[in-house]
Amino acid sequence: MTAPILTAHDLTRLLPGDPPVALVRGANLAIQPGRFTAIVGPSGCGKSSLLYLLGLLDRPTGGQLLFRGRDLASATGDVRAQVRLEHFGFVFQFHFLLPEFSALENVLMPIQRLGQLSSKAARARAMALLDDVGLADKADKSPDKLSGGERQRVAIARALANDPVLILGDEPTGNLDSANSARVVAMLRALAHDQGRAVVAVTHDTGIAEMADVRISMLDGQVVEVREQAAPLTP
Repeated sequence: MTAPILTAHDLTRLLPGDPPVALVRGANLAIQPGRFTAIVGPSGCGKSSLLYLLGLLDRPTGGQLLFRGRDLASATGDVRAQVRLEHFGFVFQFHFLLPEFSALENVLMPIQRLGQLSSKAARARAMALLDDVGLADKADKSPDKLSGGERQRVAIARALANDPVLILGDEPTGNLDSANSARVVAMLRALAHDQGRAVVAVTHDTGIAEMADVRISMLDGQVVEVREQAAPLTP
């Protein structure tokens, strides 16, 4: 089996208090490239808290989090931010597109921030990403001129701007109808299966979870099951 992209050992996040509140307790898991992983469980069980730890958006209070074998749990904020910028992509329930910019400009921003391409090459890459999600013809549209499903597809294109090895989604279909949800899930699965990326998504939708290769079940802040499952070939 391919080496994990991300490995958690006894990963824990506590909020101070008397007693402390455990958002995540002793999580042990490995995230593999080429796999679509779903994190499921009841509301308030710690799904999003775990995702934010895996994405280096929150810092654990205990345990290890290894990215390609390097422990980043206690790394400086600058190091963690650079790893996110260079290697991670994020898709949230609400697309968080900047309303005053076009679809193309929203996708272009993280490419420009990386500063690895010329202006012409950066624009070409942003257009190619929009084309990949079927929205090249909407490049000049502002977010308010796009449907909910189209906005989320722009958000996926933006998440791919840095060519990430790991894509993390927090309820990425939670604001979509069933048809657009199926399309977004198909895209996420293709990013894993066809492009070899590791994709991890929090979801409350059991139908979406059934499309995953791996299901991580949580309860009361703990990972209670990590289950491999045979995902269907098509949504």
